[in-house]
Amino acid sequence: MDKNYTPQDELLFLALGGSGEIGMNVNLYGCEGKWLMVDLGMTFSGGEYPGIDLVFADLEFIEDRRKDLLGIVLTHAHEDHIGAVPYFAGDLGVPLYATPFTADLVARKLEEAGLLGEVELNVIEDDHGRIELGPFAVTYLPLAHSIAEGNALLIDTPHGRVFHTGDWKLDDDPIIGEPTTEAELRSIGDQGVLALVCDSTNVFNPNPSGSEGAVHRALMEEVARHKGKRVLVTTFASNVARLHTLGEVARETGRRVCVAGRSLDRIIEVAQDNGYLEDFPETVDFDTAMGLPRGEVLILATGGQGEPRAALSRIAEGNHPLELAGGDVVLFSSRQIPGNEIAIGKVQNQLAARGIEMVTDRQSLIHVSGHPGRPELEALYSWLRPEVLVPVHGEMKHMTEQARLAKECQIPRAVVQSNGDIVRLAPGEPGRLAQVRNGRLVLDGDIIAPSDGDAVVMRRRIAHEGVLIVVLVPGETPLIEAVGLPLEEDMPDFVAEAQEDILKAVGKLKGRDARDLAAIHEAARLAARRAAQRWSGKRPQVRVLMPGA
Repeated sequence: MDKNYTPQDELLFLALGGSGEIGMNVNLYGCEGKWLMVDLGMTFSGGEYPGIDLVFADLEFIEDRRKDLLGIVLTHAHEDHIGAVPYFAGDLGVPLYATPFTADLVARKLEEAGLLGEVELNVIEDDHGRIELGPFAVTYLPLAHSIAEGNALLIDTPHGRVFHTGDWKLDDDPIIGEPTTEAELRSIGDQGVLALVCDSTNVFNPNPSGSEGAVHRALMEEVARHKGKRVLVTTFASNVARLHTLGEVARETGRRVCVAGRSLDRIIEVAQDNGYLEDFPETVDFDTAMGLPRGEVLILATGGQGEPRAALSRIAEGNHPLELAGGDVVLFSSRQIPGNEIAIGKVQNQLAARGIEMVTDRQSLIHVSGHPGRPELEALYSWLRPEVLVPVHGEMKHMTEQARLAKECQIPRAVVQSNGDIVRLAPGEPGRLAQVRNGRLVLDGDIIAPSDGDAVVMRRRIAHEGVLIVVLVPGETPLIEAVGLPLEEDMPDFVAEAQEDILKAVGKLKGRDARDLAAIHEAARLAARRAAQRWSGKRPQVRVLMPGA
């Protein structure tokens, strides 16, 4: 690798997103002057950035080297792996590769963005499909996950093979799809694996993640137990296997299916277009569902993470055409994503206040994770026997723990890296070579901007401290407007004192400063801010306007 970070006769790995965090996965492999991107995901703000929902990895490093980027290979269709595609694929200008289900969802995103004809999207039709891109030969390997067509990638290079897991689990009864078998994985290990780049999400779970087949049985028992009651199930829309199960549960318990949530409608449509959910029951509309006897409807709804605009939140508020009443049941067939506890708790409290019964995965096996627990990690290590482990897809605590587990399992080397670390996998001793610029971008309205840009920083400050507007006209009492200060009844007294303070501060200016607009502006700003802090304990952003100045 030269000082411009161009890969030479070597194999490099660089995460721009997804290492040190869960979500926003963007991984790069470098070899012989070329780069290959694996996944192009996003994450959600979670309130960290006021007024912003979507957060992306900063791709400046690879945008500056786009002439050396060969393509983007997508492992599966979760938003943290494909969500940034419509925002960046056009500018990167390289082909995309995905299996049919993922490609269909990506195509819809590109169409919505007006990019469908501008971005080359290649569909890998067959299991174990192979792509050759410069020094990289990439083979898709189906693995179980909580979405249709989850895949690992076997990446052959002149310096050895990389097994990039994507998101995965082991499942003997996966409901949807046929994962690569243990025998096939052992055979790959027998041929030699240089590096295992592996999902770290559930490394602290001492148990296997569990089977979708077991969830099928638990959901059947749970729904059957609530005869005569209206039952709503909320789950991750992308979990096609779970939707298949719920369709069967509805059929076997004599219930009609009603779907509430655009993302569920979209996933069902895409799944059926690609050969899944072919036996899914015909759904009924909201009015029909509400006209059925309570024990003859099964509602599938979005909103299990407490999203305020999702169907479940609106149903809990009583602000949706679908209604639940005391005695009805909500099954949370999903896990609680860290950071969503407050939002989920709000919805659950609203349901509880109305006498609606709730069942979560803590009470019944109505959900299993799509990520591997320790026994599954240990099994994969034993089958592949890699020379080096590179943990990804986790916070630092997850990745360092997976590195410890790998060493306990006799993997010779583990490299714990974070976003921006260039890691040399071969030749020689694997390890970090350099740190390159990385960061976050946000979708702010219609504009992609730095997450630490002036607009976002100022909005956060205003959200915490409020804002004070001062209009300063020579010879007149200043006009003051306070927004977000907790003064209320004290506001007139505060304004009067602040006006007096501003006039005194400006009046103290002598000589050249008394005529200097910048000095007048700063004296007024500081006086207003000190008054606000004295009265409220807050340090608001102060804007001084000087009309005609």
